[in-house]
Amino acid sequence: MENIILPPKKSLLYRIGKHPFFIPYQRLFILVTVVNLYIFFKGLYAWNWFDPTHIAIDKISRVILINFALAILIRQQYIINILFKVATSAPKSWPLFIRRICAKIYHFGGLHSSSATMGTLWYIVFVWAIYTSAANGTHDINTIIMIITTVILSLLVIIVIMAMPQVRSRYHNHFEFTHRIGGWTVLILFWIQMFLFVAIEYPIIPVWEKLDFWILITLTVSVVLPWLRLKKVAIDIVSPSNHVALTSFDYGVTPFAGSSTALSRNPLLEWHSFANVPSPQKTGFRLTISRAGDWTGKFISEKPEKIWVKGIPTAGVGNVDKLFNKVIWVATGSGIGPCLPHLLLNETPSVLVWSTRSPEKTYGTDLINEIKNVQPNAIIWNTDEKGKPDLVRLAYKAYKDFNAEAIICISNQSLTQKVVHGMEARGIPAYGAIWDS
Repeated sequence: MENIILPPKKSLLYRIGKHPFFIPYQRLFILVTVVNLYIFFKGLYAWNWFDPTHIAIDKISRVILINFALAILIRQQYIINILFKVATSAPKSWPLFIRRICAKIYHFGGLHSSSATMGTLWYIVFVWAIYTSAANGTHDINTIIMIITTVILSLLVIIVIMAMPQVRSRYHNHFEFTHRIGGWTVLILFWIQMFLFVAIEYPIIPVWEKLDFWILITLTVSVVLPWLRLKKVAIDIVSPSNHVALTSFDYGVTPFAGSSTALSRNPLLEWHSFANVPSPQKTGFRLTISRAGDWTGKFISEKPEKIWVKGIPTAGVGNVDKLFNKVIWVATGSGIGPCLPHLLLNETPSVLVWSTRSPEKTYGTDLINEIKNVQPNAIIWNTDEKGKPDLVRLAYKAYKDFNAEAIICISNQSLTQKVVHGMEARGIPAYGAIWDS
């Protein structure tokens, strides 16, 4: 390890552009924020939206709906799969700088978080507009509308606070609950609010002639669609150790490599997504579930015979391997799960760098042999024997030796960021999850 010499980092300006604060996710957040600020100041100084004698409530509400429409639709499973399909269809013959940009598609979550945040801030403006208009008598605002508006704002603020990274990671179950139940409640209240406003402001215009009606229809369909595929399915669980559950499914769905499936034992309370491991020429798929919290610990210990699934297999960061001629997969522990389907299919030549404790003992001899059969040159680092490696150096050595075009890292948040930023700062394309949900 000490003989692996990393290349020098790029210029300061280049490294600033690759800093985690300026990753595409953050750039999208900034872009949406700037667009909303532009609309706000135009409304304030040019469009006269905020004149106390006649506040443009309808214009403000339209901006709110458009923001929330973007926030919801960009998370819709079918749309995510389409985005990945388009982005990863770039031919491998294209210049690397174009393909490395296409591979950033998984940062689309920046649109979700930014538009949801901006929609909430606009809703604060909307509440001011409602109360001001009611006080001035410029709009026929009744008590029911004021109550509903206030409740919606309270729910939106709670949802945004719970989605903040520090809060979300510490209270993940509460984050999920507020996002799901709070989000559904807000959507229902939006419908009620719209009908009340139409009845007051446009009583002779059919509701279906309003754009807001069709936006809400689209959002409702988007939210409901995954739940129409909710089902409880049989599973088979094998635990080579008390740290891992190798789970097999075969309920008529064979997902594509690089996708994930959401599981739950209580559909209304919490869902956990895991990378699908389909095997070539076989139906069904497997999941590798490691003990990493209360839910996974209970799952491994109790080994339920059935589990809830919903929606469709959804594309994830691993799909970007399609854009490169050769890649290095870097994984720690159960991060091998998302890598495994790509290794088995071998559509993109690759080398695996896997750091884990006692691989045979933890994951079973069968799985390790399966990996070695398709990855004879894999670097499997046993941390119980060698200690923790410097994954940045190890990944770089594999990258140079294999003459790869990119590195894909599947690990915990801190290690993923360390590897990805360590490579990107040196001009090497690197990708890994960004923990935005």
